[in-house]
Amino acid sequence: MKIDDFRKSKNIEDRRGQSSGGYSGGSAGSGMLLQLLLSRTGWKTKLIILILLFVIGGSGFSGILTGGNTSNPYQSANITTTSDLEVSDEDADFVSKVFASTEDYWDQTFKDEGLTYQAPTLVLYTGSTQTGCGTGQASSGPFYCSADKKVYLDLSFYEELSTKYGAAGDFAMAYVIAHEVGHHVQNELGTMSAYHKKYQSLSEKDANALNVRLELQADYYAGAWANYVQGEGLLEEGDFEEAMTAAHAVGDDHLQKEAYGKTYPDSFTHGTSEQRKRWFNRGFEYGDIEHGDTFSASSL
Repeated sequence: MKIDDFRKSKNIEDRRGQSSGGYSGGSAGSGMLLQLLLSRTGWKTKLIILILLFVIGGSGFSGILTGGNTSNPYQSANITTTSDLEVSDEDADFVSKVFASTEDYWDQTFKDEGLTYQAPTLVLYTGSTQTGCGTGQASSGPFYCSADKKVYLDLSFYEELSTKYGAAGDFAMAYVIAHEVGHHVQNELGTMSAYHKKYQSLSEKDANALNVRLELQADYYAGAWANYVQGEGLLEEGDFEEAMTAAHAVGDDHLQKEAYGKTYPDSFTHGTSEQRKRWFNRGFEYGDIEHGDTFSASSL
């Protein structure tokens, strides 16, 4: 991605090296996730869930059965993010510039729609940090918290994306950032609020299906941003393929096969690899808001 001469974002909060102030029992969203799961199941299923969570270390399901105020699709039982990898200032600069490009794109897009875009804040942290949604941890990967309107990122994920997810390249990381910003766009447009209101009244299966639509729309918005980047002449050969590889790597079916050797479709919360690639590509093709209504789509 040709972004060397691009400006850096001013909406960066650097907490790297700071203490999180204590651990409160899981990554942001995982406590809420467990609460939702247990509230919707009988005692036998509750017992099974608790045993499984204990066996796999308490956090293995959070990347597969996500819900609540955060979005973090990058975790599975045997794929975790660590904070002891080498991270350079160049990585932080790149992330800051990508974030700035999302600000420029969405600011103009909202203006075209007669709206005002309030950009989110990107929080860089190490290991774990306090968020408006609870304690965020690097093991959950990048995520967005709708409560404080911030995107959270431990930069060690940059290398993890390549080494453990097989999605190398700077544009793979750019896709991840654009996806999380896509959730902020949903928050700004009122989509996130409507989603939360409806989510609470659904069965576990239907709630998961609704969450898939939320995540695929964020992929669409990431693709729309990529369309803008292409128009600015910032794409390099192979960038689009890097993003598609990353979208494939974080598909529910792919992650579950990696972790458990089989898939559980009713538990999908982010979409299959094919769906994630399809909606990113659709966003890249249209480059607008209008064609990204995953909630009304008859098929995904």
